[in-house]
Amino acid sequence: FVGDIPRALGLPVLLVVGLRLGCINHTLLSVETIRADGHRLAGWAANQIEPEMLARDENLATLAALIGAPCIGVIPWLDQPGPDELAGFLTPELLDLDSRRRPGT
Repeated sequence: FVGDIPRALGLPVLLVVGLRLGCINHTLLSVETIRADGHRLAGWAANQIEPEMLARDENLATLAALIGAPCIGVIPWLDQPGPDELAGFLTPELLDLDSRRRPGT
């Protein structure tokens, strides 16, 4: 399972949130599963996958208040995204990587 990869590598998890209808519920269930599996959530990034998402800013504010990990960036809807353009929206230094420590250590 994909959830076994962080454990096998001793790495924390970065969650990518697809901004669309239902993203709050889906994200909170994912966060719950990540933590229940004993992983540490280092941070999250939002990716707007619907060009006309309603209540985008309100959803982002709710996610930021409820996730309990730093947001490293929000990628807006882009017609033809490239790696360099995407990287410009992220601030990975905000991640809580603290030397791959396990939860509770």
